[in-house]
Formats: sequence, C-alpha cells, structure tokens
Amino acid sequence: MRTADRVRTTLTSSDPDTPLWRASQAFRLITLVYAVSYQAATVDNYTNPRLSWVFVALMAVWSGASALMLARASLPRWQVVLADQIIVIALMASTRLVADYDWYSTRQTLPTTLWATNAVISAAILLGPKGGIASGVVMSVVSALVRDRFDSDLWSDATAPVLLSAGLALGMASNTARRAHEELRRAARSAAITEERERLARQVHDGVLQVLALVRRRGLEIGGPAAELANLAGEQEVALRVLISEQAAPRGDHAGSIVDVRALLRTQASTTVSVSTPADPVLVESEVAEELAAVVATALSNVELHAGADAKAYVLLEDVDGELIVSIRDDGHGIPAGRLAAAEAEGRMGVSKSILGRVESLGGTALLDTADGEGTEWEIRLPRTKGPG
Repeated sequence: MRTADRVRTTLTSSDPDTPLWRASQAFRLITLVYAVSYQAATVDNYTNPRLSWVFVALMAVWSGASALMLARASLPRWQVVLADQIIVIALMASTRLVADYDWYSTRQTLPTTLWATNAVISAAILLGPKGGIASGVVMSVVSALVRDRFDSDLWSDATAPVLLSAGLALGMASNTARRAHEELRRAARSAAITEERERLARQVHDGVLQVLALVRRRGLEIGGPAAELANLAGEQEVALRVLISEQAAPRGDHAGSIVDVRALLRTQASTTVSVSTPADPVLVESEVAEELAAVVATALSNVELHAGADAKAYVLLEDVDGELIVSIRDDGHGIPAGRLAAAEAEGRMGVSKSILGRVESLGGTALLDTADGEGTEWEIRLPRTKGPG
C-alpha cells in the first residue's frame, strides 16, 4: 500500500478527538480510585455513612459506563457529556444529605474536586475552550453553593482555578487536534491528487506526446497538406507538455492566495512562442500573477496580428532581488515611429491600456524597444507585491 493510501485509510477510520477521549477516561478511572480512597478516609465524619456509600457506588458505576461510552462513541457524545454534567452536579449537591454544615463547608464535596474535573474535561474536548470554561464556571458555582462558600474565603479556594484551568487547557488541546487532523487530511488529499497526476503525466508522455512528435516530424517531411496537420500536432504537443510541467506548480484556491506565476506564463507557449522561466517556483500574489499573464497575452496577441506570419516570439521570466522582470521579444516587422500614437488616437488601446495601464496599476514599469524592420521587445518590471494603483 502506498504512503498516501495508508494516510487516507488512517484518516477515514479515525476521529481526531479519540486519543483525548481515551486519555480523559483513563484519568476518570484514576480519579475514581482517589475519590473512593477519600471516601474511606472520611466516611466516619458523615452523618449518614451508608447513604454516602450508595452515592460513591453510583459514582463508580457512572465512571465506568461514561468511560466506555465516550471512548468508543457508542452514543452521541453530546448526550453523554450532558448527562455527565447533570450527574456530577447531583452528586456534588448530595453532600448536604450525608454531612453536616461544619463538615461540608470546609471540605471537598462528596465526589472530590479532582473527580468532578472529569465533567469539565469532557465538555472541553467536545466543545473546545469555551465549553470547557463554561463547564468549569458551572461546577465552581455549584461547589461554592453546596459548601456555602460565597464569602471572602472563596478567593482562597483552589476549586475554581483548577476547574477553569482544566477546561481551558483541554479545550485548546481539542481544537489543536482538530486543526492538525484537518491539515493532515488536506495533505493526504493533495498527495493523492499529485500521485494521480503523475501517473497520467507518465502515460501521456509515453504515448500521446511521442505520437504527436512523430506526426509533426513526418508531416513536415512530407509537406503539402500534411504540413498543416504537422503544425496542429506540434501545437497540441506543446500544450500537453505545458500541462504536464504545471502539475507540480503550487496553485491558489482563492483571491489573495500565493501562486506560481510560471504556470500562467507557460500556458501561452506554442509552436511560435517560446517561454523560458526559472527552475524554482516564482511565488507571487494571485492578482499580480493574473495581471502579468494578461500583459504577456496582450503583447503576444500583437505579435500574432502585426509582426508577420513567420514571426516568432520569446518570453523570458526572471526573478531578481524581489523584482519580476518579463521580457517579450519577437523577430517580426517592428513598429514604425508614430504608429502607437496613431493607434491610440484611433481608439485602439491595446498598448496604452492593456499593457501600460496594467503594469502601472501594479506599481511597475514597461519599456518598449522597437523600430521598423527590427522586431519588438517589451521589458516589464514588477515588484512582488502590488503597488499603489
């Protein structure tokens, strides 16, 4: 089984909170041992020892049952957690049924504070920090009410800090576990997609591309009507090679994301357009990348329309000291002096708006070097982040 398959299998069969639930229920059983020991040591001070043992037995039964239900998720966990809150509150209130005021006002409630913390921990794992803190506040208030501690001595009692700290810590741990699980799930999905793309790319490279290359070569050798077929095959070969080369390029999913501008420029390659880019990714904001690609597309469109039927264009992308430099050069007829001004006066804004306007809005510069009969070269310089528009 491949690594990505193993990761996907693990993710689909696991709950990110399961380890926390299991650890918390182990803690519940440990605190039960402490609570029973505390009961055995203090039972002689109760006014109704027999009833106190009944409550302790109920606490033991609920500890085992809730531990199994929460760890295995045999019931919806929210139901078990809600029942946990109610049962713990009821057991805390039962202290007044088994002890007198002099005892319960200066001691822990019947289920010890440590055992009562389990209800707070369960709420924190289920609902996050807010749920944990809310449960901690409720348990602290109940403890203070049962023990009649709403006075100046309340601030010297450790019950509230212990419960609130546990709720906050376990809630944050639960949120962190969920985020880590979601990131791992996305990574596994991305790995699966990448594997499939690589498999398809190998098949295309080993089959389709070789056939297209053969058709192009043989068509050019035969000439005549076959030459047109050869040119079409060549264009499709270039398009497929560009598609394959893009598979490893990081792409953004929404506006404001970071993308590799190389991928956008490579899509404009053809049999008459050569695109050269750095070996390493050139990561910029998606808006900048899209505008730059539009500038290049406009320049190449002008080459196709005005440079001549046999003209070829060359696009070069450079990443130098935090600045993007794009050169678009052709070997066509060039632009006669005054032709751009005349085109703008006629209402054709391809250069002034689509190229110069876009570059200026990104805070960059565009230099044109051309002459009649000497071809045309644009040099576009852009900062990595968008400048004032």
